[in-house]
Amino acid sequence: MAADLNRFQQELVLYFKARFTLICVVTQEEERVLKDIADACRDARKPAYAWDIADGLVPLTEATGSVDRPVKDPLSALEMIQRIDQEAVFVLKDFHLMWEKQPAIIRKLKNLAQTLKQTKKNIIVTSHQARIPDELADQVYIVDYDPPDYNGIKEILNIFTGISNIRVNLTALGRDRLIRSALGLTANQAQRVFAKAIVKKGSLDEQDIELVTREKKAIIRESGALEFFSSTETIHHVGGLDVLKAWLSSRENCFSQEAADYGLTPPKGLLLVGIPGTGKSLTAKVVSGLWQQPLIRLDMGAIFGSLVGQSEENIRKALKLAETVSPCVLWIDEVEKGLSESGGDSGTSARVFGTLLSWMEEKEKPVFVVCTANNISRIPPEFSRAGRFDAIFFLDLPTLQERREIFEVHLKKRRPVIDDFDLDLLAEASAGFVGAEIEQSVLAAMVRAFNDRRREFTTDDILYVLQSREEVVPLSVSQRENIESLRHWLSEGRARSASFSEVRSALRHMVAVPDFGAAPLLEVEAAGPK
Repeated sequence: MAADLNRFQQELVLYFKARFTLICVVTQEEERVLKDIADACRDARKPAYAWDIADGLVPLTEATGSVDRPVKDPLSALEMIQRIDQEAVFVLKDFHLMWEKQPAIIRKLKNLAQTLKQTKKNIIVTSHQARIPDELADQVYIVDYDPPDYNGIKEILNIFTGISNIRVNLTALGRDRLIRSALGLTANQAQRVFAKAIVKKGSLDEQDIELVTREKKAIIRESGALEFFSSTETIHHVGGLDVLKAWLSSRENCFSQEAADYGLTPPKGLLLVGIPGTGKSLTAKVVSGLWQQPLIRLDMGAIFGSLVGQSEENIRKALKLAETVSPCVLWIDEVEKGLSESGGDSGTSARVFGTLLSWMEEKEKPVFVVCTANNISRIPPEFSRAGRFDAIFFLDLPTLQERREIFEVHLKKRRPVIDDFDLDLLAEASAGFVGAEIEQSVLAAMVRAFNDRRREFTTDDILYVLQSREEVVPLSVSQRENIESLRHWLSEGRARSASFSEVRSALRHMVAVPDFGAAPLLEVEAAGPK
């Protein structure tokens, strides 16, 4: 086997030798995969042909012997493959369209898969999807054809930088960053992005990293289930949650080569539970910023499709793309929405859930998974079992000190000097409010002052918003039962407190849920031993 074959080609040659008669290669990169197949066939010294419904049979390699090229009928093409007296590889392009329309195609393929085992012929079906008819499931071996890896993108970039009239202003580090910014793109997409950068200003430099990232965002967004984020959040944007922040900081360098040489494996992921607004989504963005890794959000709701097998295909593609972009942070927001709806859909949710669990267990690429959940009662027990995540953190209602820090964060975002604000009074008046509601109270106070002769907003404006409840009603009131359930989870040791290192301390400092009918909101800490 040639040493310069890539991993896909090496596996393909192995399948030829093992007499895998029917192989399905899943990809949208037909041009690149045909070239790789042809090179693998040359290495295996096997002639290769490609068939499609428009052009019939055409040689992919230096073919020997004669074939009936004009055959464009799919069933006739399969009969021709059976008759050809060559130990060849036959690539059938878009053949999934054929078996979806003609049951006879499925039967003929099944016959061929069995009879060709006595020969050295191989059939490769190229398709953009991995939906195989049930009748062929036991006969077809499915192979995923990944987008270009680091070396593949490097080769594409080298083609452009080798053109004489293109100015290249890239340091070794800049070239590395530009290549990594394009990971996850197909070869054609990468070529188009690099070409666009060159046409725009006639050169390639580190400024093009932003352009490539912007284009990749748009391309990934078109996948439907994934969204690419450029996180600007830092750990200083999070008020409170000291234990969680310390955990993240301690693992900042665990993805480095130095850590690998030491014997450390990259962290697997986090499960963050708590009612909405407590900082779970913000934490996912902070992980990306702190570890300087791209953040990709997986929308579980967008995974589910109406066609048979579409949901399973969508989750598989999304996870495969995340691996291609790795190292990265994969953020699965409100994961319970996609995991708990197992009834009434012929088991689709269960299969999607199984695919996700298997991937989390077996993934080899450095993809750090951050799952957030608002309601743990809807999460299957096997999802949160020991070993699935590195840690499970519970984000409770912020304590007095945490609310003070949250007010400080949001006020400093909007005013450079906040000495005139009484942070202690604001923290005391906002018992039962979560971080998102505290931010909203600041914004509502600013609107109130702006509409009152454009004056500067003050502590009194924020207190008015907090106490009147005209603008912000604490979510903790309607989420009382959920909060109690989550706290019970914590007391059983099934999660760690994001704010306190010991469960006893967390239970002792729990904030009581405010009474909606009470007058002005004041600090009401849960009673307990001090």
